[in-house]
Amino acid sequence: MEKTFITYEEALSIIELNKNNFVTIQVPIKECGGYVLAEDLTADRDLPPYDRITMDGIAIDYDTFRNGQREFPIKGVAPAGSPQQTLDDKSSCIEVMTGAILPNNTDTVIRYEDLTIADGNARINIAEIEYRQNIHFKGSDIVKNSVITKAGNIISSAEINVAAATGKFTIAVKKMPKAVIISTGDELVDVHETPLTHQIRRSNVYGIQNTLIEWGIPAELRHLPDDKEKMQTILAQLLQEFDLLIITGGVSKGKFDYLPDVLTSLGVVKHFHKIQQRPGKPFWFGTSKNNKRVFALPGNPVSSFVCVYIYLRFWLIKSLGIEETLFYVTLNEEVYFKPDLIYFLEAKLESKTDGCLIANPVKGNGSGDFANLVKADGFLILPQNKTIFMKGEVYPFIPYRSYH
Repeated sequence: MEKTFITYEEALSIIELNKNNFVTIQVPIKECGGYVLAEDLTADRDLPPYDRITMDGIAIDYDTFRNGQREFPIKGVAPAGSPQQTLDDKSSCIEVMTGAILPNNTDTVIRYEDLTIADGNARINIAEIEYRQNIHFKGSDIVKNSVITKAGNIISSAEINVAAATGKFTIAVKKMPKAVIISTGDELVDVHETPLTHQIRRSNVYGIQNTLIEWGIPAELRHLPDDKEKMQTILAQLLQEFDLLIITGGVSKGKFDYLPDVLTSLGVVKHFHKIQQRPGKPFWFGTSKNNKRVFALPGNPVSSFVCVYIYLRFWLIKSLGIEETLFYVTLNEEVYFKPDLIYFLEAKLESKTDGCLIANPVKGNGSGDFANLVKADGFLILPQNKTIFMKGEVYPFIPYRSYH
């Protein structure tokens, strides 16, 4: 193995050392889904903010029931959204609706299903009730000024619910990098074109673009011809315009793989070029003079796909301050892999009745077989310095689609 090849662990360490600290911006609540919280969300008041009725029925004084009374004159109705009422006579009751505030001098709610209501009276038809039943008490979920969810969480519908309930019309979030995805190679034509025999359509960039959209990062697309001078001119401009450059192809040892030399000439500092892995060994990572990040991926579709999900995703997570827990699954068949490399193996997940997630390897025809990706759910990370991976062993798994 050449000395220029680094390990998977070394690559992650270098990427983490070169993470970004994204600035914080305020985004309207209706637009912030998918962003990462840059502030703790705290309760501006108790949740619930009052003793809240959870069932339609009547509110009574429990001791009155315990003393044997079963029929209660109805003295009023308390709908949700109305001011708090008071029960002046504890031998009577107030009709209450779900969401209403519990009337003063009451402490227990009986649902309509357990009542007979006639002639202005409510009769309780059950022998036993629980003290304080059917009430969601003030502050029982969250106490005022306590943290509900911490900075660093990805904003989902749950966080938006919390933010709205605490009066956050805008939310402080991490601003995502301005990204561009760049294909290279004269053999590529655009997706709407009919390729000649010696040509292929650009596909990697569209897959990566959609991945970034899923991660909350809109990205533009560009193309570099196999011309060193044109490549240098275009990249110089893109390094000024974008925070994150993702390039596919042009980083191997081919006669027209000018990219590493061009990036160096533009002042981009190389952090590493090759990793002891399959697929995706010729992967280049660097930082420009103006602190832009460059991920130059292999041109083979599966290789570039792997590097996006393993390394670009890792850089983004670290840059955003997201705490991530590794996802582990059980290998469902024996795998033999002789090279002394870390192996990112495509696999399909299967859920078992015992609660285990099983990974079934999906073996394709190499790093150019991008059609094989649609058969799998993600990548098993099979460690270096091992040849036989036995059925029943547990390994980390990086998903690239939601498991259904």
